[in-house]
Amino acid sequence: MKILIAEDEISTAKALKVILEKSKFSVDIVHNGNDAWNYIQAGPYEVIVLDIMMPGMNGLEVLAKLRANDIKTPVLMLTAKGELEDRVAGLEAGADDYLPKPFASAELIARVKALGRRSEIYSDSVKQAGNLILDSNKYEMRVGSDAVSLTNKEYQLMELFILHPGFVFSTEHLMEKIWGLDSESYIDVVWTHIGFVRKKLKSLNANVEIKTIRGAGYSLEVIK
Repeated sequence: MKILIAEDEISTAKALKVILEKSKFSVDIVHNGNDAWNYIQAGPYEVIVLDIMMPGMNGLEVLAKLRANDIKTPVLMLTAKGELEDRVAGLEAGADDYLPKPFASAELIARVKALGRRSEIYSDSVKQAGNLILDSNKYEMRVGSDAVSLTNKEYQLMELFILHPGFVFSTEHLMEKIWGLDSESYIDVVWTHIGFVRKKLKSLNANVEIKTIRGAGYSLEVIK
């Protein structure tokens, strides 16, 4: 599940990203309302988490723009503890839920999961391409009775490929989608992870492969 977090406190945003990625979510973070709107337009996301107090557009303004453009993605608003007016304003503006700070990690994860199930682009936990099954519950891919575990980034790569069969992703696109624009990793991390996933596909005798499209990028194709 792809999530956008808009939170101006950098340390808080990074902590939220770590928490959600440990729960198998793919997460982008931004630190102001203008960037949030730009990311939303480039989406799609299954859940958007908006802090109310942000530079540029605040969370309520981003939310209003979302709904004015008929974007129905579920939105979780982060509010200051005890700020009843903020919670009411958020719900009246079209927020689906709110979470007052500070909050427990388990509650954040539970609320995000609940909102994700309402999303128009919500996808099942089990996805398939050819004879390959990708299982988000177990974080593994399998063919028949054989299975291999995936790391978070490996899973995100395979999910992206399976959800867009035949689509050619450039290295830069994969870097942005999986690691994020604010990542401190180098671009070769993409090549490394694709190599890992290819080895795992081969070990399963899967009839799908990640093909290199010279000069363009990578594409998942079913071998006939």
